[in-house]
Amino acid sequence: MRILVLRGGALGDFIVTLPALALLRRHWPGARIELAGNLTAASLALPSRLIDTAYSQHEARWAALYGDAPLPPALAQWLGEFDLILNFWPDPAQELARRFPLRPGQTFLTASALPLVAPAARHYCAPLRQLGIVPASCSYRLRRPQPEARRVALHPGSGSAHKNWPAERWLALTRWLEQELQADVRVILGEAEPAGLLAGVGLHLRQLPLDALADELARCRLFVGHDSGVSHLAAACGVPGVLLFGPTDPLIWAPPEPAGRVLRHGPDLAAISLAEVQEAIAAALRDQS
Repeated sequence: MRILVLRGGALGDFIVTLPALALLRRHWPGARIELAGNLTAASLALPSRLIDTAYSQHEARWAALYGDAPLPPALAQWLGEFDLILNFWPDPAQELARRFPLRPGQTFLTASALPLVAPAARHYCAPLRQLGIVPASCSYRLRRPQPEARRVALHPGSGSAHKNWPAERWLALTRWLEQELQADVRVILGEAEPAGLLAGVGLHLRQLPLDALADELARCRLFVGHDSGVSHLAAACGVPGVLLFGPTDPLIWAPPEPAGRVLRHGPDLAAISLAEVQEAIAAALRDQS
């Protein structure tokens, strides 16, 4: 059995697809599963053999799948070797759907690139029902959590400034965690966050490789962040979260497990007060005691 999964997007988009990959692996433990998508994010699924190899979604060869011209013979031959192709790439004009199947016996399944049901992970599992694979869960655990009592992770960024809580409130929150709760705060920063963000507070972890970041998150008792890929990574490492949402729908984009708290007052994150976040954190920590 040979399977190709087409899945684009960033880190969070890949992580909400992990449950579907896990279902495929569980159903066909000996299959070769290959994925074309975010190469950096896909590296998280290689050690556990959810996938066997990954290709970048930016390779030039994929452009030939769109349009009316015949596929290059080498690409057509390679794609024809797969028994199942599961597509989550955008296909508004049904260009991909018209390409497949390439041979008798090949199965092509497709679903919208954007989730249509909540939570997002359930949307990406849904096409597998056509294969007789019924999901019992829409979550997948990348790491076994080993939390340290005082360690809290914060991610004050996201892929869009419109999804971020004001920086001055993050600063006040970090000081409160350190001074009032004596928390050991880990501040997760990526390339999108400015260099001076939360300067002077917490231990900064900047642009860690994803496997190292997953190891760090698995040792945290609590995660606080936005609608971001790092929030999904924390959930996949078993870390309860307090998540601050604004313009996006938490019913779709908040991780379904482990149990966490979502704060939202419409599209403007500035409507979420510091006191609300402090109370949500205190309640989440009480739940674990």
